Amino acid sequence: MIKTIGIYKSFGNVDVIKGIDLQIDRGEIVTIVGASGAGKTTLLQIIGTLEKADKGDVIIDNQNVSKMNQKTLAAFRNKNIGFVFQFHHLLPEFTAIENICIPAYIAGVSKKEATGRALQLLDYLNIRERADHKPSMLSGGEQQRVAVARALINKPSVILADEPSGNLDSQNAKELHELFFKLREQTGQTFVIVTHNPTLAEMADRTLTIKDGIIESNK
Repeated sequence: MIKTIGIYKSFGNVDVIKGIDLQIDRGEIVTIVGASGAGKTTLLQIIGTLEKADKGDVIIDNQNVSKMNQKTLAAFRNKNIGFVFQFHHLLPEFTAIENICIPAYIAGVSKKEATGRALQLLDYLNIRERADHKPSMLSGGEQQRVAVARALINKPSVILADEPSGNLDSQNAKELHELFFKLREQTGQTFVIVTHNPTLAEMADRTLTIKDGIIESNK
């Protein structure tokens, strides 16, 4: 499902990723762990096409995204990859359902269809009653569930998450982790999750440990 071949990335004189070869199968849940500054987030952003590698290829669902032009890449990203970040990045002026629908609108989905999908996701995530609330009126756990719904609206095959439970209390973190596994079971989606949470890392099918820009262990 996801393959990286000889990925290198530097920022100025700092080598952040130093030749990473990686394969992740469809439907796998893989966590990426390591010390701060090891290159975890940079690798995730390269996989997610938010950052371009200096050298190497990224292949997602048999398509070499490294060779795509910006317009094609943006459309591919919006349709095939969902993102969940530590900070939910919801737009404060929009309601929960409006935030969820934005990627669908970008993909050209009609308002009626997008709203229908968003309501289904809100039901699934048990926050339907919060549909018309703005982010400031939601708890941290509710905001993160809205962010998850936004990531899912276009039915992407890949979900990338960067410290998704980093801002949540232990109960909300546990519920979010369980949600990822429930989604995988029901949809077959592939998850790649950067985390410092040892419980989540242990739950995963596989954990990649990154140290100084290379994969130190893969098990």
